[in-house]
Amino acid sequence: MTWAQSGLDLDFDVDPEFADKLSWADDFVSGEVEPLDRVLGHPCDMADPVRAALIPPLQQRVREAGLWACHLGPELGGPGYGQVKLGLLNEILGRSRCAPVVFGCQAPDSGNTEILARFGTEEHKKRYLKPLLNNEIVSCFAMTEPQGGSDPTEFTLRAELDGDEWVLNGQKWFSSNAAFAAFALVLAVTEPDAPRHERLSMFIVPTDTPGFTILRNVANYGDLPGTGTHSYVSYDDVRIPKENLLGERGGGFVVAQVRLGGGRVHHAMRSVGLARQALDMMCERALSRRSGGRLLSDKQLVQATIADSWLQLEQFRLLVLRTAWRIDKYQDHRKVRADIAAAKIALPTVVHDIAARAVQLHGSLGISDELPLARWVLDSFYLGLADGATDIHRINLGRLILREHDAYEDLFPSGHLPRLRAAAEAKYADVLTEEQK
Repeated sequence: MTWAQSGLDLDFDVDPEFADKLSWADDFVSGEVEPLDRVLGHPCDMADPVRAALIPPLQQRVREAGLWACHLGPELGGPGYGQVKLGLLNEILGRSRCAPVVFGCQAPDSGNTEILARFGTEEHKKRYLKPLLNNEIVSCFAMTEPQGGSDPTEFTLRAELDGDEWVLNGQKWFSSNAAFAAFALVLAVTEPDAPRHERLSMFIVPTDTPGFTILRNVANYGDLPGTGTHSYVSYDDVRIPKENLLGERGGGFVVAQVRLGGGRVHHAMRSVGLARQALDMMCERALSRRSGGRLLSDKQLVQATIADSWLQLEQFRLLVLRTAWRIDKYQDHRKVRADIAAAKIALPTVVHDIAARAVQLHGSLGISDELPLARWVLDSFYLGLADGATDIHRINLGRLILREHDAYEDLFPSGHLPRLRAAAEAKYADVLTEEQK
């Protein structure tokens, strides 16, 4: 039984037809998509002739298989499979950096389509949403700022209304894919004197607008020079039509949550597949490598390491699928906030721990650029920052959990054993008295 099919032993109601699609996706990603990772540059670089030759034919095959843009409902050209099925599919896609693009569900475009679908005008949908859904263009999401990171209450980039135009001034940093993007969704301060979460508004900003300037493209540590895709962007008197406001003035925080909640779950779904790869590599190494006259797999410490990794992965996978199931059930991300936060919190630790153990088991080869393991260890820190720092979600989850509990107005806690024992003795006094005679 393949890893893709193993979701069937969970009671998440995966029908046989979709199980066949998962099997097809598993084989397709292994045979056709994963090899792209070895030869292709950035999969969102629309100007790359190699990408233009290799990606679109594979995307067409995905469309024919009914698996294109599975995160979207039928009204937007997706199949509307729901989050559980999307989770099982994303476990497969998480094995390849090119797979999300081939299947039409890459970040940040996946979240941006949801925003445009919900808040965009018909003209916005025609000009931006339709080509984005077809992967004819790519986009970026501009949130992080130099002085306040991703904390929206600290943003200073201003948007001021001047007649029929909004004028934007300020900077956004780490705007991923801005160098490739046709447009950016930008959070800007429009109501500086409003309460903290009502200061921002969301805008569509075409990247060819005068004043939109990429100061430099920043790479992750270890990437080759010149390959950075996280842009420092300056907005200098950037003028956009008044109609490019998405949602209400001061409603930018609400608009942003449309994409961030789903994005956090999708990151977690794909990370299950990545962590599974690391575990598979660890097991293969243990069964193949000898040390001290014995296979590594015969050594108890190695066995315990593999057991710990498997347990950690399965616990995380069940958390992610349960979160997906609850999203499907309630159709309201607000009711699943705690679950989404929990998945986001657990995600970087699971990827880091399993990938780091795999590095250790592979020795010097594990930290070399001839295996992806060290890259995955570093990526775990990226996953802890994307769509909001993990520490913020820990705080929010703690608050949500505390809201479900009540204080106990007494010197001793409600579980104080002497009081409970006295109450039990009083409850059963008749029986206890009779037995003592």
